[in-house]
Amino acid sequence: MPTPGFGVDGSDPRITVTEVPPPAISGGTLLIAADGRTAVAADPDRDRVWIVDLDGGEPASVALARGDEPGRLVEDANGRVHVALRRAGAVATVDIASRSVVERREVCRAPRGVAFDASRDAIHVACAGGELVTLPAAGGPAVRKIRPAPDLRDVVVEGDRLLVSRFKSAETLVVGPEGEVLSRRALPAFRSSGFSTSDYAPSVAWRMVPRAEGGALMVHQRAMASQVTLSPGGYYQAGDCDGNIVHGAISRIDPADTPDTAASAPPAAAIPSVSLPVDIALSPDGARVAVVGAGNDVVVTAATGNLARDSVSPNCNPEVTSQPAGGQPVAVAFTARGAIVVQLREPAALAVLGGRTIALPGESARDTGHDMFHRPPNGFSAVACASCHPEGHEDGHTWNFDPVGLRRTQTVGGGILQTAPLHWSGDMPDLSGLMGEVFVSRMGGPKPGPRRLDLMARYIDSLPAFPASPPEDEAAVTRGAALFHDKKVACADCHSGPMLTNNRNEDVGTGELLQVPSLIGIAGRAPFMHDGCATTLRDRFDPACGGRDHGDVSGLTSAQLDDLVAYLESL
Repeated sequence: MPTPGFGVDGSDPRITVTEVPPPAISGGTLLIAADGRTAVAADPDRDRVWIVDLDGGEPASVALARGDEPGRLVEDANGRVHVALRRAGAVATVDIASRSVVERREVCRAPRGVAFDASRDAIHVACAGGELVTLPAAGGPAVRKIRPAPDLRDVVVEGDRLLVSRFKSAETLVVGPEGEVLSRRALPAFRSSGFSTSDYAPSVAWRMVPRAEGGALMVHQRAMASQVTLSPGGYYQAGDCDGNIVHGAISRIDPADTPDTAASAPPAAAIPSVSLPVDIALSPDGARVAVVGAGNDVVVTAATGNLARDSVSPNCNPEVTSQPAGGQPVAVAFTARGAIVVQLREPAALAVLGGRTIALPGESARDTGHDMFHRPPNGFSAVACASCHPEGHEDGHTWNFDPVGLRRTQTVGGGILQTAPLHWSGDMPDLSGLMGEVFVSRMGGPKPGPRRLDLMARYIDSLPAFPASPPEDEAAVTRGAALFHDKKVACADCHSGPMLTNNRNEDVGTGELLQVPSLIGIAGRAPFMHDGCATTLRDRFDPACGGRDHGDVSGLTSAQLDDLVAYLESL
């Protein structure tokens, strides 16, 4: 049975189109203020912040600039809420009492997570470009900016240390008081043991939230590391608890002061049949947890004591309760009395489970292209396009496909359709061919008619490239640009034109013809190469990974390679 919102031809009356395609779902846009009853919700679809008294009264709207895309938010000790503006590169400070923006500060190109540090009266902002910025909560410019690692996501404050998650790898950094990285914590791999044995690797840390006793809970995905057969239904006929090549999980993150020598917890069991687990909340007493699935409109609740993997049901957690959300949920929070509040993006509302639903006025954000990207295309799978392409980019995972071999997920943002033919092998001439192979065959969806295909293309074309951070050394970028365009080095022979690709297949010495990818936003696409062999851009210049004929850098010094990398990271 097709998922609601999907038809089989372009005349389907359920097709809806917004004036501007909505942004990709990021989740985690709701908080309950310190008074325990005021909800504050960021609305990236409508560029607003909503302030709602859950005990009664009309929602108040705080308008932001068009295209700001508000995301994570945090309250400080003085009733102000600090909101990350994901596309504006800024943090807006909203005063709850006056319902107004009192300050707006530039912080980095791609702010993501925010946390309040009471001991310093400061706001920590984690950025996708790798910056970790500290702002005075009372206002004014940043007091610290460090770059501990790329792809930062959420921040949890523990005394003078910080836990900082990384989005695609689901790794957690422990950052010390001087900004030093004290340790890096990777989640364990997962092996299912059902009707077939399959390995899964941790990926896509959608949200990390603090635990009162220290440490954190992280809701994340895991991607299949075992071989995936490219056959009809291949993306939802794997060997874990619900058959999907991607599943969700809730993992405990140890407190920041836990020694690295301490025994790590076993991998958590999978959360069954949750598509896009974009947010998690912990009850005030720490006894319950709630997760929302934006792909299939569910709210999952569980006792925190039942999150560990056990010998009875080692693959799939049987102790969770799932219920319909009443719309598309993107965030969840608990009130002081333990009620669960769910933010719905469409129809826009705050729903108190078991209680009232508070409609948020404004235009509809229902868009068919957006729906096709964020929802499983059938009624029995939990895999959506956004499962492997979160936030319109990619999950950083390298798949083992039978029969084509290792293939690292490619981004779909930044004008990817202009680089056709598509896929690493260049075997898909256009979006229609790709949808037939992936959306219809591998994912089990209906064949889209011409109108739906056009709207999917429209949505994909709206997804921005990864926002590269400003370079730390402009001179190095200038020198690197000269090397990139040097005829002897020959990078620009293939990476040319407005998309920095010649739209052709080339053999760069890896033994097979592969599509030349665009280099726009390349800084955010680690690991690199079709098989993910290069952890960093510098590693790509090792011929054993990057190929013997991948340009000619044999005459470059180590310093010149650094300059070339600096230029690539600026694109």
